Amino acid sequence: MFLFSLAIIVGLVFLVLSADRFVAGSAAIANNFGVPHIIIGVTIVSLGTSAPEIIAAIIASLNGKTELAMGNAIGSNIANIGLVLGITALVAPIPISKRLITNENLIMLAVAALAGLLLFNLYLGFIESLLLVAVLIAFLAWIYIQHTSTEQPEADEFEEDIPSDMATWKAILWFVVGLAVLIASARLLLWGAIGIADQYGISEAIIGATIIAVGTSLPELAASVASALKKHHDIAIGNILGSNIFNILAVLAVPGLVAPGSFGSQVFDLHYLFMMGISLLLFTMLFVQGKRNANLGRYIGTIFVLVYAAYGYLNYQAVVTL
Repeated sequence: MFLFSLAIIVGLVFLVLSADRFVAGSAAIANNFGVPHIIIGVTIVSLGTSAPEIIAAIIASLNGKTELAMGNAIGSNIANIGLVLGITALVAPIPISKRLITNENLIMLAVAALAGLLLFNLYLGFIESLLLVAVLIAFLAWIYIQHTSTEQPEADEFEEDIPSDMATWKAILWFVVGLAVLIASARLLLWGAIGIADQYGISEAIIGATIIAVGTSLPELAASVASALKKHHDIAIGNILGSNIFNILAVLAVPGLVAPGSFGSQVFDLHYLFMMGISLLLFTMLFVQGKRNANLGRYIGTIFVLVYAAYGYLNYQAVVTL
């Protein structure tokens, strides 16, 4: 038990740290070879927020642990809303922009609903996953159009995330080391998670949706709280909405691409339905509060945290009744 727990902690720490270095190295290489910042921002930087989940999903799927990968993707979305947004709103009430109501908020709900249509039959196939990837490409194209159609300087939102003074040799080094540590830490994390699941008879989907999902959501928590404290409210909410969209389109697609097949009903009946419910709650809160020119205050933050606590209780009940 101790070794498995230690493996999860160490794996999560290095997974997050190496993802940051991997993304920085990748962005610096692209920048040094003259790739426009808007392209780097829309692809490398945007997808980089889901890099830990994507690598973990690939490793898990290659090892036949597709439910763990799916649980991680779905559970990360629940953690992003219940914990990350909830705690952020408790720290600093968040004003809501009209752009978020009609754009990312609507897209997030639509993507979550699409996932439900694909998962309803308890089978995630290669074609379904290709559909998710196609929607992901369309979403990235939409981000690109949104940024290039404004009168603001190109990709200023991504500027601080793109190293402009990193030598090419150093960027390549970080890229290689970051990718190697990403893979190694993902393997260590999954070894610990699978070990605990086997030892205590816990569903791999529950492990993925709780322990791993919360761990991989910690960077979003730090970034969102920091953004809210700096009054960068659009970034705080945008990080969460964007991460949730990428988790569905990029991370959830991985099991179907690598190892298509059926999965247990718990993935849909517990994890997906709860994700859809909390996503609908967020959509409603943003819409109602935005129309009233109100913010996501501390009482709404409390609601989201309590909803996540309820999700934790449901998982606990699912474990003890096995």
